Amino acid sequence: MNALLSALSLDGFAWPWLLLALPLPWLAHRLLPAVRDASPALRVPYGERLEPIAAAGGVARGGGIGVLAWLAWALLCVAAARPQQLGDIVQPPQAGRDLMLAVDLSGSMSEDDMVLGGQPVDRLTAAKAVLADFLDRRAGDRVGLLVFGDRAYTLTPMTMDLASVRDQLGDSVAGLAGQATAIGDAIGLAVKRLKSQPASQRVLILLTDGVSNAGMLDPIKAAQLAHDEGVRIHTIGFGGEGDSLSVFGIPLHVPGGDDTDMATLQRIAAITGGKSFRARDTEELAGIYSEIDRLEPVKRPGQSVRPRIERYAWPLAAALLCGLLAVAWPRRVRS
Repeated sequence: MNALLSALSLDGFAWPWLLLALPLPWLAHRLLPAVRDASPALRVPYGERLEPIAAAGGVARGGGIGVLAWLAWALLCVAAARPQQLGDIVQPPQAGRDLMLAVDLSGSMSEDDMVLGGQPVDRLTAAKAVLADFLDRRAGDRVGLLVFGDRAYTLTPMTMDLASVRDQLGDSVAGLAGQATAIGDAIGLAVKRLKSQPASQRVLILLTDGVSNAGMLDPIKAAQLAHDEGVRIHTIGFGGEGDSLSVFGIPLHVPGGDDTDMATLQRIAAITGGKSFRARDTEELAGIYSEIDRLEPVKRPGQSVRPRIERYAWPLAAALLCGLLAVAWPRRVRS
């Protein structure tokens, strides 16, 4: 089989089990009983002299037609088995992005001023729901996750295993990294993680609900560092307007108490060439991630593949040619 494939410059058959049909005509001829001819015989004078001539003619015709018929059947079996040939190695381009998500886990993210599914929820729960939907649409992207409070921590490095990113995000709780908000340290850690990525793929999406009040790195200086390293930052100020109060379990919002430092977030985005957004509820947050989703994707080489080229047309055409020769054979012999 390997010698046959090499001789034909083939790399295999898609359905090799169909080659088992090759001996079927021979088995049918050997095992099935012959059909007796019940038609009346014609007796002619000097019949014994014509028998050698008739026998010779039958051998000539039957032998040639028999060989062509067997060859056509064999070629049909080969064509049915779908011979294939491997093409040249190709590496199709794959559209995708490399994103680092920075999520605020400070104590204020536990404030219950969001509504999800008609029920009041805390800010972190609402952000998780929207981020999970955002990750579900990230096929082909590499995403990393870091969280920050008093300090910044990397939960998952840049990876295409988005299920792990989603699980790590789901296990996060407010206050896990401390009660304060270290925006500058979060940016600095993200820049460190993104240094190994190509310059056009260094993107950070930073979500916070407060004012930077902790950490060793000033947010503006961190933004300048990100600009020098070619990291583009999109900032999202998340949270309801006003301090939330609860009366008999009913959330009330007092206007005028918005504590999100949008001025700093807008300046960070402007320095790094990104965009700044304000989300006061889950619908606005989902709309922001939809807008980020429309960013121009980065094309990079995909997984190398070798396409399989179908070659069944060759034996099929040869079988058709043998069939035509078999049909024309008796006429040529008679002439």
